[in-house]
Amino acid sequence: MASKRKVIITSAVTGAIHTPTMSPHLPVTSEEIADAAIGAAEAGAAIVHMHARDPKDGRPSQDPEHFEPILDKLKANTDAVINITTGGSPHMSVEERMLPVATFKPELASLNMGSMNFGLYPMLDRYPEFQHEWEREGLEKSRDLVFKNTFADIETILDIGNGNGTRFEFECYDISHLNNLAHFHGRGLARGPLFVQSVFGLLGGIGAHPEDLMHMRRTADRVLGEDYQWSILGAGKNQMPLATIGAAMGSHVRVGLEDSLWIGPGQLAGSNAEQVTRIRTILEALNFEVASPDEAREMLNLKGRENVGF
Repeated sequence: MASKRKVIITSAVTGAIHTPTMSPHLPVTSEEIADAAIGAAEAGAAIVHMHARDPKDGRPSQDPEHFEPILDKLKANTDAVINITTGGSPHMSVEERMLPVATFKPELASLNMGSMNFGLYPMLDRYPEFQHEWEREGLEKSRDLVFKNTFADIETILDIGNGNGTRFEFECYDISHLNNLAHFHGRGLARGPLFVQSVFGLLGGIGAHPEDLMHMRRTADRVLGEDYQWSILGAGKNQMPLATIGAAMGSHVRVGLEDSLWIGPGQLAGSNAEQVTRIRTILEALNFEVASPDEAREMLNLKGRENVGF
């Protein structure tokens, strides 16, 4: 009897796109973020993708002092793979964005594979008032914002990771990003098995139609060959539909309040764990098996939780 395919669930816990005004369930303090990640792991997430925020007003932060209490609590309370962002916020300098990964040497880190327009300003129309002025300012500034990820930036982050044994979740928001990844793979700087996170539905990147997903998969197969693990991230209302389609086509999946605040039409998700439980139910109904953290480590060839810097 054939064994069931193992699917890795990643939970992206808080991110930098959404703001405290948008949902009362968005974790902001270090304790809230850590507890949300632990809950997601208990629900079935093998990987937790971590950003930090300034607890005073909820703005995104790459200050290692804001990450440290989160990471300490996670390491003491879960064996999930901890994936630290190098994306931070599109408003930050690349030097600022690199700090947590350089400091804490995680098993896994995210890496954006190209510069792009990053339009969040349509969300201004949904919220007549904001709790903090930085929320409005950040959304408005995204009209004239390029999320900078040059070849030199990518090389620098790859060098940091390769030097401390950190592997990468390569975030590909468009077809060009797959070609950029193939370039670095060919040079031996991005090392297989590549963990490719295909991102759909953000203004400035590829769309969220199933045809876009299929185009991304066909291109990845053509330019990357077989030396990669594929995962799907659908933004907003696209989260569950695209994750389901992707899983049926052989992908892993990513959910979480970083990518979508919703669990259904007009219904805010109460937690990251709720979204993980929903996608786990879908996966198991499709006769897939949810991968454990150690199974994810094996599939992605990670260095192990005992070899991190926290």
